[in-house]
Amino acid sequence: MSMLQLSAPARAALLILAGCTLALASACSGRMDDLNSYIDEVKARPGGRIEPLPEIQPAPSHAYGAARRNLRSPFTPDSPSVARADGVGAPDRDRPRQFLEQFPLDTMRMVGTLRFGDNTFALVQTSDGLVHRVQRGNYMGQSDGRVIAISESEIRLTEIVADGMGGYMERPAAMALSEN
Repeated sequence: MSMLQLSAPARAALLILAGCTLALASACSGRMDDLNSYIDEVKARPGGRIEPLPEIQPAPSHAYGAARRNLRSPFTPDSPSVARADGVGAPDRDRPRQFLEQFPLDTMRMVGTLRFGDNTFALVQTSDGLVHRVQRGNYMGQSDGRVIAISESEIRLTEIVADGMGGYMERPAAMALSEN
Protein backbone atom coordinates (compact mmCIF):
# COMPACT_ATOMS: atom_id res chain seq x y z
CA MET A 1 0.00 0.00 0.00
CA SER A 2 1.54 3.35 -0.98
CA MET A 3 1.32 6.71 0.82
CA LEU A 4 -1.19 7.97 -1.78
CA GLN A 5 -3.65 5.14 -1.07
CA LEU A 6 -3.96 6.08 2.63
CA SER A 7 -6.82 8.23 3.85
CA ALA A 8 -6.11 11.87 4.72
CA PRO A 9 -6.21 11.36 8.52
CA ALA A 10 -3.92 8.32 8.23
CA ARG A 11 -1.45 10.30 6.07
CA ALA A 12 -1.49 13.17 8.58
CA ALA A 13 -0.86 10.78 11.48
CA LEU A 14 1.97 9.13 9.59
CA LEU A 15 3.59 12.51 8.82
CA ILE A 16 3.28 13.60 12.46
CA LEU A 17 4.86 10.31 13.60
CA ALA A 18 7.73 10.76 11.12
CA GLY A 19 8.27 14.35 12.33
CA CYS A 20 8.35 13.30 15.99
CA THR A 21 10.83 10.51 15.21
CA LEU A 22 13.09 12.95 13.35
CA ALA A 23 12.91 15.48 16.22
CA LEU A 24 13.78 12.85 18.82
CA ALA A 25 16.67 11.50 16.76
CA SER A 26 18.13 14.97 16.28
CA ALA A 27 17.78 15.75 20.01
CA CYS A 28 19.82 12.66 20.87
CA SER A 29 22.64 13.64 18.56
CA GLY A 30 23.21 17.02 20.23
CA ARG A 31 26.64 18.39 20.92
CA MET A 32 28.76 16.64 23.45
CA ASP A 33 31.45 19.29 23.78
CA ASP A 34 31.09 19.51 27.57
CA LEU A 35 31.50 15.75 27.94
CA ASN A 36 34.53 15.66 25.65
CA SER A 37 36.18 18.55 27.50
CA TYR A 38 35.63 16.80 30.87
CA ILE A 39 37.18 13.59 29.51
CA ASP A 40 40.20 15.56 28.22
CA GLU A 41 40.55 17.26 31.62
CA VAL A 42 40.55 13.94 33.48
CA LYS A 43 43.09 12.46 31.08
CA ALA A 44 45.39 15.48 31.59
CA ARG A 45 45.58 15.02 35.38
CA PRO A 46 48.83 13.52 36.65
CA GLY A 47 48.63 9.90 37.71
CA GLY A 48 48.92 8.97 41.38
CA ARG A 49 51.38 6.57 42.96
CA ILE A 50 50.11 3.05 43.52
CA GLU A 51 51.30 1.44 46.73
CA PRO A 52 52.99 -1.94 46.28
CA LEU A 53 51.11 -5.02 47.41
CA PRO A 54 52.05 -6.27 50.88
CA GLU A 55 54.30 -9.30 51.03
CA ILE A 56 52.24 -12.41 51.69
CA GLN A 57 53.58 -14.63 54.45
CA PRO A 58 52.99 -18.37 53.93
CA ALA A 59 50.72 -20.02 56.46
CA PRO A 60 52.50 -22.24 58.96
CA SER A 61 52.26 -25.89 58.00
CA HIS A 62 51.25 -28.66 60.36
CA ALA A 63 51.87 -32.36 59.94
CA TYR A 64 48.86 -34.41 61.05
CA GLY A 65 50.23 -37.11 63.29
CA ALA A 66 47.06 -38.70 64.66
CA ALA A 67 47.27 -41.58 62.21
CA ARG A 68 50.60 -42.62 63.76
CA ARG A 69 48.99 -42.62 67.22
CA ASN A 70 45.88 -44.59 66.05
CA LEU A 71 43.50 -41.67 66.57
CA ARG A 72 40.27 -41.20 64.64
CA SER A 73 40.47 -39.17 61.44
CA PRO A 74 38.53 -35.88 61.69
CA PHE A 75 37.05 -36.56 58.26
CA THR A 76 35.08 -39.68 59.19
CA PRO A 77 31.98 -39.91 61.42
CA ASP A 78 32.35 -40.85 65.09
CA SER A 79 30.52 -44.12 64.61
CA PRO A 80 29.67 -46.11 61.50
CA SER A 81 26.24 -45.59 59.99
CA VAL A 82 23.72 -47.97 61.50
CA ALA A 83 19.99 -48.34 61.15
CA ARG A 84 18.36 -45.54 63.09
CA ALA A 85 16.09 -46.04 66.07
CA ASP A 86 13.14 -44.43 64.24
CA GLY A 87 13.28 -47.21 61.65
CA VAL A 88 14.22 -45.13 58.61
CA GLY A 89 16.72 -47.07 56.59
CA ALA A 90 18.23 -46.43 53.19
CA PRO A 91 15.80 -46.30 50.27
CA ASP A 92 15.37 -49.57 48.41
CA ARG A 93 17.62 -49.15 45.37
CA ASP A 94 16.55 -52.53 43.95
CA ARG A 95 12.88 -51.50 43.75
CA PRO A 96 11.67 -51.00 40.16
CA ARG A 97 11.34 -47.25 39.51
CA GLN A 98 7.94 -45.86 38.56
CA PHE A 99 7.51 -43.42 35.67
CA LEU A 100 6.89 -40.27 37.74
CA GLU A 101 10.12 -40.77 39.72
CA GLN A 102 12.13 -39.33 36.84
CA PHE A 103 10.60 -35.85 37.33
CA PRO A 104 11.46 -33.45 40.16
CA LEU A 105 8.45 -32.93 42.40
CA ASP A 106 8.35 -29.17 41.76
CA THR A 107 8.00 -29.67 37.98
CA MET A 108 4.75 -31.61 38.35
CA ARG A 109 1.35 -30.23 39.30
CA MET A 110 -1.88 -31.73 40.53
CA VAL A 111 -4.72 -30.97 38.10
CA GLY A 112 -7.61 -32.97 39.56
CA THR A 113 -8.93 -36.14 41.18
CA LEU A 114 -10.92 -39.18 40.06
CA ARG A 115 -12.97 -41.51 42.21
CA PHE A 116 -13.89 -45.08 41.18
CA GLY A 117 -15.79 -46.78 43.96
CA ASP A 118 -13.57 -46.69 47.05
CA ASN A 119 -10.43 -45.75 45.10
CA THR A 120 -9.36 -42.12 44.80
CA PHE A 121 -6.84 -41.18 42.13
CA ALA A 122 -5.01 -37.89 41.65
CA LEU A 123 -4.32 -36.50 38.20
CA VAL A 124 -0.77 -35.17 37.88
CA GLN A 125 0.54 -33.22 34.90
CA THR A 126 4.26 -33.46 34.09
CA SER A 127 6.37 -30.76 32.48
CA ASP A 128 5.86 -32.35 29.05
CA GLY A 129 2.09 -31.72 29.35
CA LEU A 130 0.99 -35.35 29.81
CA VAL A 131 -1.48 -36.19 32.60
CA HIS A 132 -0.87 -39.29 34.74
CA ARG A 133 -3.07 -41.09 37.28
CA VAL A 134 -1.59 -41.57 40.76
CA GLN A 135 -2.96 -43.55 43.68
CA ARG A 136 -1.96 -44.13 47.29
CA GLY A 137 1.27 -46.16 47.46
CA ASN A 138 2.67 -44.90 44.13
CA TYR A 139 6.06 -43.22 44.02
CA MET A 140 6.78 -39.85 42.44
CA GLY A 141 9.56 -37.27 42.52
CA GLN A 142 13.29 -37.88 42.71
CA SER A 143 13.55 -38.35 46.49
CA ASP A 144 11.73 -41.70 46.83
CA GLY A 145 8.45 -39.89 47.49
CA ARG A 146 5.65 -42.34 48.31
CA VAL A 147 2.04 -41.12 48.10
CA ILE A 148 0.43 -41.57 51.52
CA ALA A 149 -2.85 -39.67 51.06
CA ILE A 150 -4.94 -38.08 48.31
CA SER A 151 -7.65 -35.51 48.97
CA GLU A 152 -9.69 -33.24 46.70
CA SER A 153 -7.11 -30.47 47.11
CA GLU A 154 -3.69 -32.11 47.66
CA ILE A 155 -1.42 -35.12 47.43
CA ARG A 156 0.62 -35.87 50.57
CA LEU A 157 3.90 -37.76 50.23
CA THR A 158 6.71 -39.03 52.42
CA GLU A 159 10.19 -38.69 50.95
CA ILE A 160 13.35 -40.46 52.14
CA VAL A 161 16.36 -38.14 52.07
CA ALA A 162 19.92 -38.29 53.38
CA ASP A 163 20.32 -36.71 56.83
CA GLY A 164 23.91 -35.58 56.24
CA MET A 165 25.34 -37.94 58.87
CA GLY A 166 25.41 -41.13 56.86
CA GLY A 167 21.79 -42.06 57.54
CA TYR A 168 18.36 -41.26 56.15
CA MET A 169 15.25 -39.52 57.39
CA GLU A 170 11.65 -39.16 56.27
CA ARG A 171 10.48 -35.77 55.09
CA PRO A 172 6.85 -34.86 54.46
CA ALA A 173 5.96 -33.25 51.13
CA ALA A 174 2.73 -32.17 49.49
CA MET A 175 1.42 -31.13 46.09
CA ALA A 176 -1.59 -28.81 46.09
CA LEU A 177 -4.27 -28.67 43.43
CA SER A 178 -3.22 -26.22 40.72
CA GLU A 179 -5.52 -23.26 40.02
CA ASN A 180 -4.72 -22.88 36.31
